[in-house]
Amino acid sequence: MKTRWLTLTAVVAAAAVGVLSASSASATDPVTLDAGYVTDDAGALSSSEKAAVESRLQTLTENSNADLFVVLVDEFTSPSDNVGWADTVAENNNLGPEQYLLAIAVEGRSYYISAAAGGPLSDGKLDDVEEKIQPLLAQDDWDGAILLAADEIQGDGGAGAIRATLIVAGIIAAGLILWLVIALVRRSRRAAEIRRRGAMPETPDPDDPFSTLTDDQVQTRAGAALVQADDAITSSREELGFAVAQFGEAATSEFSGAVEAAEAKMAEAFDLKQKLDDEVEDTVFDRRAWHIRIIGLCDEIDDILDENTEAFDALRKLQENAPQELERVRRERQALEPLLTDAPQQLAALSAEYDPAALSTIADNPAQAEERAALADRAIGAAAQALAAGRSGEAAFAIRTAEQSVAQATQLIQAIGALGGELSAIEAQAQSLVAELQADLVTAQRIPDVGGVIATAAAATTQQLQRAQAHLAGASRSPQLVLEALTAANAQIDGAIAQGTQAVERARRVQQMLEQTLSQAGSEIRAARDFIETRRGTVGSTARTRLSQAEATLTRALDLRASDPDAALTDAGRALDLARQATASAQADVTAMSPSRYESDGWGGGGIFGGSSGGSGLGGDILGGIIGGLLSGGGGGGGSSRSSSWRSSGGGGFRSSGFGGGSRSSGRSGRSGGGRF
Repeated sequence: MKTRWLTLTAVVAAAAVGVLSASSASATDPVTLDAGYVTDDAGALSSSEKAAVESRLQTLTENSNADLFVVLVDEFTSPSDNVGWADTVAENNNLGPEQYLLAIAVEGRSYYISAAAGGPLSDGKLDDVEEKIQPLLAQDDWDGAILLAADEIQGDGGAGAIRATLIVAGIIAAGLILWLVIALVRRSRRAAEIRRRGAMPETPDPDDPFSTLTDDQVQTRAGAALVQADDAITSSREELGFAVAQFGEAATSEFSGAVEAAEAKMAEAFDLKQKLDDEVEDTVFDRRAWHIRIIGLCDEIDDILDENTEAFDALRKLQENAPQELERVRRERQALEPLLTDAPQQLAALSAEYDPAALSTIADNPAQAEERAALADRAIGAAAQALAAGRSGEAAFAIRTAEQSVAQATQLIQAIGALGGELSAIEAQAQSLVAELQADLVTAQRIPDVGGVIATAAAATTQQLQRAQAHLAGASRSPQLVLEALTAANAQIDGAIAQGTQAVERARRVQQMLEQTLSQAGSEIRAARDFIETRRGTVGSTARTRLSQAEATLTRALDLRASDPDAALTDAGRALDLARQATASAQADVTAMSPSRYESDGWGGGGIFGGSSGGSGLGGDILGGIIGGLLSGGGGGGGSSRSSSWRSSGGGGFRSSGFGGGSRSSGRSGRSGGGRF
C-alpha cells in the first residue's frame, strides 16, 4: 500500500512538472476559447488591434449567416498539424456549423480555417479566403489577415451591408414619395366626394336607413312623402265626414281625434319645408336632418290613418250584419252573469288567505266587472232601439260598445282566478326554496370557513327561513314578498358555498401539486448529488452551489408543507429548478474536462488506475481533483487562467447553433486547406 501511494505521488509530481514546463514553452495544446471572438495566447495583437478585430467580427455576425472565431498561439501541439489542432479546438468549444475557426501559429508559421460540414461556406470559398490572407500572415500582419478573412467571408468587404442599407433607404424613400402622391390624390378625391355627398355619412349605419342615401336622395324622398301624406289626410277628412253622417259624432269621436293628430303632424312637416325653402342659408347638416324629420312625420301620419282606416272598415262590416251581431253580443252578456255572481266569492276566499297587499291588483275587480256589465246592458238596449228606427250606423256603434264592455268584464273576473293560481304556484316555489336553503345550511357546515363568509351567509339565511316559514303559515300570507326574500338569501348562501368549495378544491390541488413537486425535486437532487459525487474531480463550484441551494430550499419546503402549502409549493418548484441547474452545470464541467489531456501524458488505459480512456472513471476523477488543485494554486505559477466554460463569461453576437449543436457529433470537415506562410 505504501508503495502504491509513493507511485501515485511520483506520477502526480511528474504530471505537475510536465504541466508547469509546458506552460513556459512555446508549444500550445488545443485551447479553450476566450469570451468574444479572438483568443490571443501568442500576444500577437495589441489592445487596439484586438478591439478593432472584435468589432469587425461582431459586424460579420450581424450582417451575414456566419461567425468567425480566431485563435493565435505560438505552436500547434497535441496534435501538431494545423488541421487536426484547429478541428480539435472547434470541437472542444462546441462551435456550430455556421461558426468557423481561424487558427494561426505565429511561431510555427502555420494556419487553417476549421469548418463543420453543412456550413454556409463551400470548401472552395474557404480555400479562397485562406489563399488571400496568406500574404498578410507572411508579413506578420495578423489583424490585417483577420479583417480580410472577415471581409471575404461576408462576401464584399463590408460593402454589401452599406449597399443593402442604401438600397433599403432608397426603397423607403421611393415608398414615402409614392405614399405622399397617393395620399394627395386620395385627399383630392375625398374632398370631391365630400362635396358630392354633402352631409351623408361616410360609413353606413345598419340602424339608420338613411345612411346610404345622399342629400339629394333624402330631399327627393321627403318631397314625395309630403305629397302622399297630404293626400292621405284629405282622403281621411272625406271618410270622416261620411262616418259622422253614418254612425254619428259619438261613434266617430276617436276617428276625428286621429285625423286632428295627423293634421298637426302635417303642419309641423310643412313648417320644416318652409324653413328649407326660405332665403336663410342652412347648413348641409341641418337640411339633411330636416328632410329626414319630414319623412319621419309623414310615416307617423300614415300609421295613424292606417289604424283608423282598419277601424272604419270593421265598423262598416258590423253595420252590414247589425241584427245578427246584436244577438251574438246578447248571448255573450248572458254567459257573463254566472261569472259576475261568483267573482265576489272568489275574491273573499283569497282575502281570507292572503295579505291585502298581495291582492291589490284585483281588489275592485268584481265592482269594475259589474260596471262593465251595466254599460253593456245599456249599449244593447240602445242598439235595439237604433235598429228599430232604421239607424244601422248608430246600432253598429252601440253593438261595438256592448261587445267591448262584456270582454272587459270577463277579463276582470278571470284575473281574480288567475292571481289565485299564481299565488298558489308562488307558495309552492317558496316551500321548495325553503327545503333547498335548509340543505344549503347543512352543506355550509361541512365546508371550511377561514374568513367567516360562510358563517355570515348561513346566519342571514337562517333568519330569512324563520321569517319565511312564519309568513307562509296561517292567514294574510304574502307569497311574493317571501319568495323575493328567499331568492336573495339563496343567492347569498350559494355564493358563499361556491366560494368555500372553490377554496377547498384549490387547497386540494395545491396539496397534490406540492406532493408531486416535492417528490420530483427530491429525485432530481439525489440524481444530481450522485452525479457530482462520482465525478467530483471534474465538477466545479457552480454545480455544487446550485445543489446546496436546492437541498436547502427543499428542506424549507418540507418545513412549510403543513403550515403554508402555497409557500411550500413555491419553494419545492425552486428546489427542482436549482437541482436541474446543478445537473446541467456538472455535465458541462465533465464535458469540458476532456480525457485526452491525461491520455497524451500516458495516463490512459493500462495506467496505474487500469481504467479505460473513454470515461471519467475513478482514476480520471482523482487526477482531475489533484491536478486541478495544483493548477488552481497548489502547484505554483503557469497554466492558462481561462475558464473552461468560456461562453458563460459573456461576449456578443453568438448564434444559437454555437452552443453544442447536433452537427458536432460528426466532426469537422477535415479539408486539406491552410498551410504555411
